[in-house]
Amino acid sequence: MPVILTKQNSIVCDFLAEIRNAQVQQDRQRFRRNLERVGEILAYEMSKVLPRKSTEIQTPLGIHASNVLQEQPVLATVLRAGLPLHQGFLNYFDWADNAYVSAYRKHTHSKDFEIVVEYLASPNLQDRTLILIDPMLATGQSMYLTYKALLTKGKPKQVFVASLIASEQGIAFVQKNMPNAQIYVADVDSSLDENSYIVPGLGDAGDLSFGEKL
Repeated sequence: MPVILTKQNSIVCDFLAEIRNAQVQQDRQRFRRNLERVGEILAYEMSKVLPRKSTEIQTPLGIHASNVLQEQPVLATVLRAGLPLHQGFLNYFDWADNAYVSAYRKHTHSKDFEIVVEYLASPNLQDRTLILIDPMLATGQSMYLTYKALLTKGKPKQVFVASLIASEQGIAFVQKNMPNAQIYVADVDSSLDENSYIVPGLGDAGDLSFGEKL
């Protein structure tokens, strides 16, 4: 089952309300910062289930056995929309390795499209913990194709999918095609429109963060 942050009462509900708000979205800097904040909260929640080890730490007054991460994860982000959410993860997993993938919708007709992956920069993923970050999990196709592209860099031992908002259809697609992935999202919306955008969603996260593209 996916972990859905808004199922609990927390500050993430307030951040997400601002992210969805068309009036607040006009402040591009605040929009990016709120995405970053939710990324931090998603990272915190994921950190609870990552493998840990005991390490002796020298304090000014003695030795303390601290419970720390066994290793830092690899943070993989879909360009460009995922960058603010990615930064939130990087604020918490501050020694993490990073991977970047360009995946976009190439429209063949007015409403038909295919997902195209053009660029990939990644460390070795063999036996690593991989966190796939994309703010909108709509159909799930771009997340899946991003994962397939990253598998050329090695097979991770543990995979997480992190999104701001997911559709029920997108979650079902990931669960079917990436059954070992653990899904963490801030919220889930019920439907997609005729253009496969999440409704009510928030609009285009990339455009709202960085400006409209041609």
